[in-house]
Amino acid sequence: MTSNIKPCKTIVGGIDKIEDAAFLIKSGRVVAFPTETVYGLGANAFDSQAVASIYEIKGRPQDNPFIVHIADVDDLDRVARCVPSAAIDLFESFSPGPLTIVLKKRHELPDVVTAGLDTVGIRIPAHIMARQLIKLAGVPIAAPSANISGRISPTSAMHVFEYFNGKIPLILDGGESQVGIESTVLDLTKSVPIILRPGSITLGDLKEVLGDVFDNSSIEQNKPESPGAKYRHYAPQCPAVCAKSIQSIIEIYDSNIDKCPVIIGAEHIKDKLGERAFLSLGQTSNDHARTLFSMLRRAEQHYQYIIVQYFDDDNATGIYAGLNNRIIKATR
Repeated sequence: MTSNIKPCKTIVGGIDKIEDAAFLIKSGRVVAFPTETVYGLGANAFDSQAVASIYEIKGRPQDNPFIVHIADVDDLDRVARCVPSAAIDLFESFSPGPLTIVLKKRHELPDVVTAGLDTVGIRIPAHIMARQLIKLAGVPIAAPSANISGRISPTSAMHVFEYFNGKIPLILDGGESQVGIESTVLDLTKSVPIILRPGSITLGDLKEVLGDVFDNSSIEQNKPESPGAKYRHYAPQCPAVCAKSIQSIIEIYDSNIDKCPVIIGAEHIKDKLGERAFLSLGQTSNDHARTLFSMLRRAEQHYQYIIVQYFDDDNATGIYAGLNNRIIKATR
């Protein structure tokens, strides 16, 4: 099979390169760009060949759909049909921001974007550079996270460069991602709205707008209706496990001392770990989500065995539902 990946010089640039990035999108190329969640690897959502090249660049399974990014609500009708009023209410409440809404797709949107599904996940990113890119390109942008499939999601331009140097022409650098875990995905095509992937927009947040919402994110899907719903994701290259209690974290660490282990967890557990190697996720729940992927990345570069704190059931509501979801998929 002929490869669509053409070796190229990869440029990393800031806002001064955004017009170049838009030109590349319009020309059928793939570029990386910042969002508030993680960095995305994007192409014109209506260019089936460009979208197909994302699968090849990432090594992504063909049955794993992409999210389509738009600049504002006015662009919804370009990619979705039969848009319910609930979708408008949600976009008005949480967008621009880390919420993806699954709707019935327009027939003009290529099946390669949605992995053959008749639905599409749509998001309005909060990062100003992402929205400027979409507006300048003049098209919705299909984009998964800008990582090699299954590997740790990127929260900086340098992470993307390390994955794809020589494989994509341009990476827009918009600084560190401020949310740090991927968007909440909510399916509005069922009789009751269903969370397919948890994120920083929580079940409680959604219930305040919609009332009845069902959380389906813990159920693995044979045919993914959302990114991150089936395959191992967010994973470091070395062995990684999660543990709830301080006791179990210490026991796992000490039983693997010959493997150069490290513990990743909330700042407040540090004093209970003695001299054991430790990488802090910070103090607040937002810190924990924002730094998880960068700490996993640092750990895989400097250690050989990773133990990640799993946040106990008392804390597993709100953003911790999304955080624990990523921890489980990174360590299973």
